Amino acid sequence: MASIALEGVTKRYANGVVAVRDLTLEVEDGEFVVLVGPSGCGKTTTLRMVAGLEDVTEGTIRFGDRVVNSLSPKERDVAMVFQNYALYPHMTVRENIGFALKLAGMPKAEREQRVQEAARILGLEQFLDRKPAQLSGGQRQRVAMGRAIVREPNVFLMDEPLSNLDAKLRVQMRAEVLRIQRRIGVAALYVTHDQVEAMTMGDRVAVLHRGELQQYADPQTLYRSPANLFVAAFIGSPAMNLYHAQLVRDEGLALELGGQRVRLDGLSEQHPELGDRTPGAVIVGVRPEALGRLVEPGTPGSLTATIELVEELGSEKLVHFRIDAKPFRVDVDDEDLEPAAGLAGAGAEGVARVDAHVPTTVGGTVGLAIDAEAVYLFDPESAAALR
Repeated sequence: MASIALEGVTKRYANGVVAVRDLTLEVEDGEFVVLVGPSGCGKTTTLRMVAGLEDVTEGTIRFGDRVVNSLSPKERDVAMVFQNYALYPHMTVRENIGFALKLAGMPKAEREQRVQEAARILGLEQFLDRKPAQLSGGQRQRVAMGRAIVREPNVFLMDEPLSNLDAKLRVQMRAEVLRIQRRIGVAALYVTHDQVEAMTMGDRVAVLHRGELQQYADPQTLYRSPANLFVAAFIGSPAMNLYHAQLVRDEGLALELGGQRVRLDGLSEQHPELGDRTPGAVIVGVRPEALGRLVEPGTPGSLTATIELVEELGSEKLVHFRIDAKPFRVDVDDEDLEPAAGLAGAGAEGVARVDAHVPTTVGGTVGLAIDAEAVYLFDPESAAALR
């Protein structure tokens, strides 16, 4: 078993395009790390460099204490699971799982023992003599994983392995993948564009954008303390509400959003670093779940909003509203704009997550109560978080 370390890794193609720039991160032995980001952010290129399928332009990749830059994929002893299962349709499950061992010349008895153990771990014992066409999508995915883990690799690499499954099966397979990885105990690097998948699976999550690492931390840190505006907008579903605002003095610190001024008790204590920058422009962010308390319009410490749409979700509902404020939109490329990205939408809308019993009327006006500790502030020029 081995850890994975990337030190200043850059991938530059012949046409000058930089897919990954100066990436440094470490996956500890036995740790499950997720690379997440919108399309084109460099996550799959990073995985392919770790696997040895792409050359490294600059920097170093280590497995444990061994530099592997010049080693072939076979010499690196990595196992990969891809988005497409790449199973041999004419082979049985048993033959698919054991094929790499057969190519390596492993004796039949030992090969069969490894296949049986992998099938037991994956719950595939009753399917060993079936062909892939006779299996469900989830079963085929488990066969692909069995083919990888049966080799007892140093490193486990997965490139969006669940993206072809339906929503319910994806949720089930997340737990399955983690259970298998914990069982075999190797360092795992997992690529996805789905931030919900990243947050539910990763011991740590690396958020990438345009080839650069934005933040590398455990899921709760990413959610509670985003390093910059991109991470704030990307992590969380629904996405964080972000608006242009002015920080002003009004019996302490207050926020001006459009034509509204909101005085928040405790904002100075939450952001002591703001003392020398008022008045001034900031980007203010509030997560939908922090706006779950609806009050009378004009209530101190609240934003006046108009309800435009209500989504009933059973135990809760999402209230889409419009306020007199200019929304902040994260600067992304066109190919980055996919539904899973969770980036700010069009217009001056926002979303509040409230309990199902809270009365709401489309077209009605409400106050959205805001607590100071739930407010995120960002520098509009550097995009860095101010706390």
